[in-house]
Formats: sequence, structure tokens, C-alpha cells
Amino acid sequence: MLWAGYARREPPVRENAILNWIVLCTGSSDPKRPSLKVTPNQPTIVFFPEGAYGPTNNCVGIGSVLRKRGCRVVFVIEESFAGTLAAKGFEEAVMRLKPKSATEEQPGQFWKDFIRDTAPQFRKPTIEQLESFVKPVWKELIDGAKYVNARLKEIFDEIRPDVIVEDNVVAFPAIVTSRIPWIRIVSCNPLELKDPNLPPTFSGYPTNNRSGWKKFSDRYLDLLKEAHEGFSHFCVEVGAPPLPPGEFIWQSPYLNLYLYPAIADYRRLHSLASNWHRLDSCVRDTDEPFQIPSELRTGGGKLIYLSLGSLGSGDVELMNHLIAVLARSRQRVIVSKGPQHERIRLADNMWGAQFLPQTSILPKVDLVITHGGNNTVTECLYFGKPMIVLPLFWDQHDNAQRVHELGYGIRFATYDFDESQFLTAIDRLLEDRRLRRRMARIATSLHADPGTVRAADFIERLLIRAEA
Repeated sequence: MLWAGYARREPPVRENAILNWIVLCTGSSDPKRPSLKVTPNQPTIVFFPEGAYGPTNNCVGIGSVLRKRGCRVVFVIEESFAGTLAAKGFEEAVMRLKPKSATEEQPGQFWKDFIRDTAPQFRKPTIEQLESFVKPVWKELIDGAKYVNARLKEIFDEIRPDVIVEDNVVAFPAIVTSRIPWIRIVSCNPLELKDPNLPPTFSGYPTNNRSGWKKFSDRYLDLLKEAHEGFSHFCVEVGAPPLPPGEFIWQSPYLNLYLYPAIADYRRLHSLASNWHRLDSCVRDTDEPFQIPSELRTGGGKLIYLSLGSLGSGDVELMNHLIAVLARSRQRVIVSKGPQHERIRLADNMWGAQFLPQTSILPKVDLVITHGGNNTVTECLYFGKPMIVLPLFWDQHDNAQRVHELGYGIRFATYDFDESQFLTAIDRLLEDRRLRRRMARIATSLHADPGTVRAADFIERLLIRAEA
């Protein structure tokens, strides 16, 4: 069996040591609610998220719960993110996914530059994006995984964590060859976990119309066949198993988690394996408080939050177009301006900044205009906010379609929408009392079972049974 050599870490986690940690922290052997007290033999959890804000923020929420319970939490982050997790109280281990640039880099600079240079591809239908965008993205991800493999081995050998938690879409062989129990988190749309009863990943196709599904899937596999074979060969060369057919990452033999509320999840033909668990939410509590700016406290209309994410907001032309359209609205708008903030000029009914504490803003607004990133979509559901979704790339198309077909919002063609219809849709969603009540019920349900706590529980249970 290919996984036989990776079923245990050497040396293994000691179940008694973990139980002793729990008893010392709490006076009880219940692993679910350790106190904040930290003891010398505390478990160490390493989080390794993709070098973008979405997966990082997802892991921050879980890491925050574990840290409060007394765990040592270390984030493995791309060098340009250095200091951002330390500011939230976490330890950092720094790595790079490519050689160092001659110029100073901002957090996630590599992907910001990549998105900026490839933005014209976002205007194409999703099946045409496969060759011009999706394939190059996979190449960059694979190149990064190869480049960083030796550095990751150094980090894991130095820290010797009890568990590694990764939130990536591409495999990192150093995780598997470390012989440390590891957890995979999927914070993309769950179509990433493929099923014959569901539309193909990245297509944005509806669930009730199968026309085009096979053509899209066949094109995807054909374009990425060479990259898949080459990367799988690399994985074997460095001591890891080959990749599963058509996949660029393994499922963990220990524990797998995916982030998507049950009320929005898909009906599968084949159930996921028993070590897969859904997180209905994963909202961090580390964002600073937010008060509505004085400029927006007066005047009529509802409050809208506009955010195209840390990457999408880099498309200045699109941002300025949206601002020009929203300037004609009677509503007030909070704008997340993003990395090109100095090139974005807001209208009189708006206020914005380069970075905003999204989870502190969402409870205060009435509607969200979003790119459809998985974190933003699930956070909108968590706070009961309807959406207008303008997808750009990757799984954003899938999220946009899912929001639209379930009635939680409206999907628009990002670069080719009718401006009058767009403004009418905003007013209609804001005036829909039935939808508002429906979203409120969803929020109440999600708040009752926070995914950050659920994920922390799963991780602690893995610590307990790691030797079994």
C-alpha cells in the first residue's frame, strides 16, 4: 500500500503525553475545552496555508481557537507575509516559493503580480480560461512546491510539530515525507472534491444542466496531463506517493476538512470518505473592531460593502467602473480598495481604505458585492448578508453560480453587465424582506456551530489518537 510508509510519524505522538497536557491545563481529560494555561509539554500545531489572504485567514480562525486552548501555533508563511501573523500573536516560520526579488515585496506580492498580468484572461468564458489562466496557475503552483520542498523539510525538522495543517490546492511532498500526522483543509468551493453528479471544477456551470460538463472536464484533463505526470514523478523522486489520477494533491489518511455551509453544499452521487468532515463556517475573531465612518453615518439608503478580494481589487479598471456605477446609487458604500488603492477614486456616497477588517464590517452592512472568494461567500452566509457576485477566476465562478441558483444573491457577468440592471438588482435585494429573514435564519444556525471550534476539536482528537 502506497501510504504504508506514511501511516505514522517517527517518533510517534504519545497519547499519554497529550492526555497529561490536557489534565495539566484543565484538571480534566476532556480534550474539547482546555484552558488558556500553557504547559511545557504543550502540543505544537503548524499551519501551512496558501500564500494568499483567503486560506491564511481561514487558518487564523482555527489557530486562534487552538492557541486559546493552550496549543503552540506556528504559521509557515511566504516571506512577503512575514510579520502579518506575528501581529496576531502567532509564531512564524518563513519560506519562499521562488527566488527572492530584487525589489521589496508586499504580502502575497507574487500572486498580486500574476493576477495583474493575467487579468485580461478573466474576460473569457471559463472553458477558454483553462488554457490561458488555469494551466499557467497550476504551473506556478507546481514550480513553487518543487522550489520550497527542501526548505519545508528544514522547517518541519526544526519545529517537529505534533500535527501539520495545510490549506493548499497543490501537494507539498515535504508534508507527507515528514511522517508527521497532517490534515488537509479545502477552503475552496467543494466542487474541488470531484463527483460525477456535480459540475466540473472552475466551470461555473449550473447543477441542473449537464450540457458542457464533459467537454469542460475533458479539456481540463487534456491540458494538464503533462503537468500532472511531471509533478507526480517529482513527488515519487523525493519519497512521496504518486499523485491520484487527475489531482494535484493527496487526501490525508488522517483527517480532511472542507469549508462550506450545509445549506449551500452539493448533493453528491458518491459520499466522501469517513475522514472527511465539513465545516459550516470558519470565521476568525482576530479582526480589529470597526465603526461606521462619519462620512457614511448620515444620509439615506442602505449600507453596501464592496470587496473583490486582495487579488481581484488589483484590477483598477474594473474597480473604477464599479465605483462609477455605484456612484449613481442612493445607497452608501464601504470599499475595500486593495493593493492599488492610490489609483482608486471614490464617489461622495463612499468611504474606503486599502485594508479593511472584513469580519468586523460584515455584521454592519446590508448587502455585499463580492468576487465570490470562498471565504467571503461563507462569511456572508455566516452573517446573513445577500450578495451580488462578480467572479473573476478559479472557484469564484463556482461560488457565484451556487449563490445565484440557491437564491442567496445574484450573479452578474463581471465585465459585461447592464448597469441599470445591476443597480436595480441592488435595490431589489435590499428590499426583499423574505430573503432578509431567510438569511437571518442561516446566520443563526451557523453561529450555533462555529467551524473554528469544530475544526479545533477535530485537530485535538487527532492528537489523542495519533499513536493508535
